[in-house]
Amino acid sequence: MPHSTNKELILGIMVGTTGISLLLLWYHKVCKPRTAMNLPKFLSLGNAFDLVTSQDEMQNDQGKAVIYQGRQRQILEKLNELLTNMEELREEIRILKETIPKLEECVCGELGGKTAAHRISPQHRTRKRRLAAGQSSGTSNSSEETESEGGYITASTDTEEQSFPVRKALNNSVEELNLDALLQKADNLRMDESKKMESFELLCDHKEKFRDEIEFIWRLARAYGDMYDLSTNTEEKKHYANIGKTLGEKAVTRAPMNGHCHLWYAVLCGYVSEFEGLQNKVNYGYCFKEHLDKAIQLLPAEPFLYYLNGRYCYAVSKLSWIEKKMAATLFGKIPTSTIQEALQNFLKAEELHPGFSKSNYMYLSKCYRDLKQTENAMKFHDLAEQFPCITKEDKNAEEEMKKISIALKK
Repeated sequence: MPHSTNKELILGIMVGTTGISLLLLWYHKVCKPRTAMNLPKFLSLGNAFDLVTSQDEMQNDQGKAVIYQGRQRQILEKLNELLTNMEELREEIRILKETIPKLEECVCGELGGKTAAHRISPQHRTRKRRLAAGQSSGTSNSSEETESEGGYITASTDTEEQSFPVRKALNNSVEELNLDALLQKADNLRMDESKKMESFELLCDHKEKFRDEIEFIWRLARAYGDMYDLSTNTEEKKHYANIGKTLGEKAVTRAPMNGHCHLWYAVLCGYVSEFEGLQNKVNYGYCFKEHLDKAIQLLPAEPFLYYLNGRYCYAVSKLSWIEKKMAATLFGKIPTSTIQEALQNFLKAEELHPGFSKSNYMYLSKCYRDLKQTENAMKFHDLAEQFPCITKEDKNAEEEMKKISIALKK
């Protein structure tokens, strides 16, 4: 029975008892004046009821306090869950806003429609002109059928430009190379930033001949990663990233103990994640870290791996509480790392290859800045500024160095 009902019952009994006491008192005074009364018994009875009522009220108050605290805790938990859901919803809305304007373009591309003509980058137009010049004049038509790097057949008219660079179905001028010579030439070309596209084309020209060779497959995946980096068009980037990731996955499956396969599969997973929603982005993040760690085990002397691992650690260390909470909600675990871990990886890359890159110096400066070690931060800041600006990554590092410089001068 509820406490309020007990209290009302007791009060009713007390009122009834008081009424009976008054009635008896009047009877003895008026009707039977000679009869003696034992008033202390009635008084003690009233005191007993007062004691019972007081104890019940105390228990009632304690019960209310416990219930109130429980409800407070439930409300706080619900508020926390609501905040988390709101942040997740906000992120999904942001992604949708970015994606929806491109939906029609993507659908048309998937269906092979020609309603949306995409502009292509200057280097791709140059490549098409070079290929067109090499074709026989006797085979020129108003439309030509060509093969893209992904192995797909596409058609282009005189008035329409393709989204991606195209190659001739048969190039009679391709130099015949054995596998070792081909790989050496492709590697040498790639060392020059301006010849990465040429290295990519060389590998594509030999794709049919060496498509099952592991050393060729991971280099071709790497070349698609280079093209992703060189491209400025979003759809082109997505195209190269997806094909490169597929090649990387193929290489890892066939050669699980080859560190280069794990390295470039990890890199391509990172590139693909840029075009995914929140959940897939986090999934690709875990995939990136898994294969990067495997690559480090297999290639412990490769500085590029420690540079990549340093960047991962630095990014994770900068995650906000809400981002970590969302990751934990979605996947049951939170990625963790520290600035100190990132610093050790960047230092390892520098140890294995002094002057590894401008970007590595930039991150060393950022780590020391975050750790409040201003002298070391300035040291690597100056080294980064002295480093030549060659690649796109170097240019990005140059821009970041300007921000670091302002922060260090405060």
